[in-house]
Amino acid sequence: MIRYSLKCDQGHGFESWFASASAFDGLLKSGHLSCPHCGGTKVEKALMAPSVANGQPGPEADAPSPLAPQKGGIEEKIAALRKHVEANSDYVGQDFVREARAMHLGESPERAIWGEAKIDEARALAEEGVPVAPLPFMGKRQSN
Repeated sequence: MIRYSLKCDQGHGFESWFASASAFDGLLKSGHLSCPHCGGTKVEKALMAPSVANGQPGPEADAPSPLAPQKGGIEEKIAALRKHVEANSDYVGQDFVREARAMHLGESPERAIWGEAKIDEARALAEEGVPVAPLPFMGKRQSN
């Protein structure tokens, strides 16, 4: 996994995780990246400082972990996104790849769906031109 700082052409900054640098490039090239603030699809990498651990405790050693829940932070936004996705789309679970491909080929009616796919399956869909994007939460069967 790789994290990039990104920005849209409207100046909104945000971060996102990708399976690899080539996964980012593929999503960018196919127009499947968008700004979470304005929805703009003109997105590019922003300047970011590298995160390198040297094994020596530094001033950040006493700082809270960036992975620790932050009240009013990203966790609440992800929860709101999940609620929106669940309310406005159909969960198709393990049938996601089949359903997405069938809609793309016109074999079934288009609708908003979400589900589960292996990385190589999602990559194949993207290469076929099927609009897919990873969600920042687990599927229903994997959540508590």
